[in-house]
Formats: sequence, structure tokens, C-alpha cells
Amino acid sequence: MHLVYPAVLSALLFCVGVYGVLARRNAILLLMSVELMLAAVSLNLVAFDVWLRDTLHSGQVFTLFLIALSAAEIGIGLAIVLLIYRNRGVSAVDRLTELREHAGDGARPGGEPERRENTVT
Repeated sequence: MHLVYPAVLSALLFCVGVYGVLARRNAILLLMSVELMLAAVSLNLVAFDVWLRDTLHSGQVFTLFLIALSAAEIGIGLAIVLLIYRNRGVSAVDRLTELREHAGDGARPGGEPERRENTVT
């Protein structure tokens, strides 16, 4: 097997993923683009493992770890995106510039958050 074909395919997948991260504003599409980049890295790892004829198959082992890492990343990422969409009503990344809530969402009109007393009942 030639190394050129999977390497070119991997480079194209990675470039599509980078374009998706830079051009898209939707958080779900950003997560999909990151997954494309991780798939490109996995393809490279397996292709070089086959090309080098590694007896330990370390490229395939690293690919399995990368698949587990991407599954955890997509689970946490989707949970964060759903929580932000539920609280703010928007999933566009460029509109999420502040970490705190706006004045109408549980804060005082002056901008400082509402103080709550810690009482034990």
C-alpha cells in the first residue's frame, strides 16, 4: 500500500476540519469539524502504522485511545452546548462573548449579581 493515498486523504480531511472551525459560527458544526480533524489524525496514525510494519501496532493503539478521547469530547461538548442553548436560546459562538448572565437574567439593574443569604433551616 502506498502511503501517499491515505496521507492525502488525511490532509484533505484535516483541511476541511480547519475550515469548519474557522468559518462556522454554530457550536454543533464546530464540534463536527473538530471530529473531522481527529478522524484525519486517526487515519494518519493507522496509515503510518501499516507502512512501518510496527510489530506492537502502536498506531492502532493510539487510534483506539483517540476514539475514546473523541467520544468523551463530543459528550461533554454537546452537554455544554445544550446547556448554553437552554439558558441563552442561541448556539452561535460569536454571540457568546460573556460568561455571566445579562442584567435581565437574575441580576440587579446595576449589573451586579443578586446576593443570597446562606441560611440553614
